[in-house]
Amino acid sequence: MLDRVPRRAPVPVPVGDALGLVLGEDVVASEQVPPFANTAMDGFAVRAADTAGAPVELEILETIAAGHAPTAEVGPGQASRIFTGAPIPPGADAVVMVERTELVDEHHVRVEIEVPVGNHVRPAGDDLDVGAVVLSAGEVLSAAHLGVLCSLGVESVLAHPRLTVGVVSTGDELVEGAQPLAPGQIRDSNRRTLLALAAGAGCDVVDLGIAPDTEEAITAAIRRGVSTCDAVLTSGGVSMGDIDLVKVILDRIGDMRWMQIAIKPAKPFAFGLVDGVPVFGFPGNPVSSMVSFELLGRPALRHAMGHTELDRPVVRAVADDAFDRRPDGKTHFARVVARHGGDGRVHVTTAGGQGSHQLGAMAAANALAVLPDGDGVAMGGEVDTLLLGGVPSESGLPIDPA
Repeated sequence: MLDRVPRRAPVPVPVGDALGLVLGEDVVASEQVPPFANTAMDGFAVRAADTAGAPVELEILETIAAGHAPTAEVGPGQASRIFTGAPIPPGADAVVMVERTELVDEHHVRVEIEVPVGNHVRPAGDDLDVGAVVLSAGEVLSAAHLGVLCSLGVESVLAHPRLTVGVVSTGDELVEGAQPLAPGQIRDSNRRTLLALAAGAGCDVVDLGIAPDTEEAITAAIRRGVSTCDAVLTSGGVSMGDIDLVKVILDRIGDMRWMQIAIKPAKPFAFGLVDGVPVFGFPGNPVSSMVSFELLGRPALRHAMGHTELDRPVVRAVADDAFDRRPDGKTHFARVVARHGGDGRVHVTTAGGQGSHQLGAMAAANALAVLPDGDGVAMGGEVDTLLLGGVPSESGLPIDPA
């Protein structure tokens, strides 16, 4: 899949749209940050030498607010009132914080302490200097990165663009909304979960709707998807025993591979290209569809968007429940609740029913315990665990697995 889902070339992206994207080139500072020496505190800009033998009384020249330039040079025995972020006036080489001063009158201040040269002064270029590599190609742009770019006046960056991913559900049995169900009908959940999972992976998503079981409708939905999206996700119709038009149509219009993977859930899976656009066929059972996306779809989509860390993080966790299973030649992915324990380790308990149709347990899970082929893991044993989200601490506060 990674070979057939090529990494998209970087393109210019406005900084305001770049959160979560992978940077395509180094960003080099073209100016200093801050661009001038300024104060880190509210207080008085002074000559450090004038504070020797404090307390001392100094003449107040002016008040300098952030965003305003000083108008007077600080000479011997003088000071300027200054607010955080304001430029250091000529002649001054230190700042005394306001808490260590006392106004004598409108034109004089008593400085209570001696201060060294540079006290509470942020030099020009203290954060970033001209020529410094501030961000490197391959970094995933965070909120702080965007702040750095804005501090340098950068309006756009070269980054790997987001994929536009379309999701379609097929089947006469599927309905949506709150209307009463007719015999044999079920409400479509897979489409909404796949849209959310793709968005969570950093993609832009397009809802291609539900296509009824007619060749014309399914063909039109897939054609619409591959003509407007960078990838298309479908659910259902990929099992060996399925009698489904999806298989017939995809085999006719695309280059598809229909697979049985030695995992549980999510054994059936399909992947291929239609008009050069990747199409992922996930199982129809809700839990299988979600697990299949996490293990197979998400890494491929992230690869196309320039990411190098493709898989969810894995930790070695302590099993606080027994995870029994029978040998069947497959790796099982049990839905579990992971939590940081008092011993500094991650502990996992079952999230509930492990059937591939039991979406409630999947909703309760924040991780997947990886059970190799065999008899399972005994209570107190260790198990590799894929973290799907933040792991709560003992206090209940989430800790980001990354």
